Amino acid sequence: MNEKLLTIVVPCWNSEDYMCRCLDSLVEGGDQVEVIIVDDGSTDRTGEIADNYAQIYHNIVKVIHKENGGHGSGVNAGLAAATGTYFKVVDSDDWLDDEAFDHLLGNIEKFTDMKKKDSYATIPDLFVCNYIYDHLDEGITQQMAYRNVFPAEQLCGWNTIGHFHPSQYLVMHALVFRTDVLRRADIHLPEHTFYVDNLFSYQPLPLVEHIYYMDVDLYHYYLGREDQSVNEKVLMKRIDQQIYVTRLVSQCANLDEVAKKHPKLAVYMRRNISIMMAISSIHLLLINTPEAYQKRKQLWQDIRKRNAALYYQLKYRTLSGLTYLPGKVGGKLTIGGYRLANRIYKFQ
Repeated sequence: MNEKLLTIVVPCWNSEDYMCRCLDSLVEGGDQVEVIIVDDGSTDRTGEIADNYAQIYHNIVKVIHKENGGHGSGVNAGLAAATGTYFKVVDSDDWLDDEAFDHLLGNIEKFTDMKKKDSYATIPDLFVCNYIYDHLDEGITQQMAYRNVFPAEQLCGWNTIGHFHPSQYLVMHALVFRTDVLRRADIHLPEHTFYVDNLFSYQPLPLVEHIYYMDVDLYHYYLGREDQSVNEKVLMKRIDQQIYVTRLVSQCANLDEVAKKHPKLAVYMRRNISIMMAISSIHLLLINTPEAYQKRKQLWQDIRKRNAALYYQLKYRTLSGLTYLPGKVGGKLTIGGYRLANRIYKFQ
């Protein structure tokens, strides 16, 4: 069996209606790719479909059948079993673009060959690619790119990057980490919890030294299912999980230490916490109950108690502060801004 350049983990739970679209795009990578389908306690034909792919593509596809533990549990299981030099997560309702995928594999092969010839050669700790918000059923797409942040097709580090726009964040869809970086970061995502992709995309960043950006639209992020975790009504129902992950993200790195080595990265990571605080605050406002308002107040108080400097930066120097405006007028302004941003960027 060929050495695997890339492990792609596909967490699946009751995904029979759409997983084939995803898997068909992944097996195009051929024998250099390891596709690990994690059947997370499905009760439909997901496990059967996964086993069929493993039988047909026996040099590419592996299947893990496990009890239900949620998306994070699936990523954990896939990472534990991964043998590829690099690692990516693809959700079972999403897919990869064929040409961009081939280009990514070509670059991974180029760098791994360099490393074999010269053990001191520098290779990327992180590949970054564009992704597409794909409202497939409506025929609407929205590209999310990073060409203003990273130079295309060349190695760079955190201290030489550009500036992120307010709408730009390093989300899971855009990232391909070296597997070793994820293991050194001790990635272990909470089980039975949504929104853990935020932690996956954030926690390893201080261990990343070398970044390689490819200005190609690799990942198609499907939007349109009513049960998706980013759906506004669903997110409101799961707000406690969103708050929990927000707290985990805010606690998993010492930004003062990060700033000593990579000041631009520390700025970005602080902004990342800011957007998560904003999402939690906005959806608690949308719930519009006394309990929700208390949770919003408690979330901010917890930040202040744990890290006063971070609290004041979030409240007075970042976007999240605009979601914690006092009174009913402040709440209406916050929700109005959120609705406008959604119309522009179509992230739901």
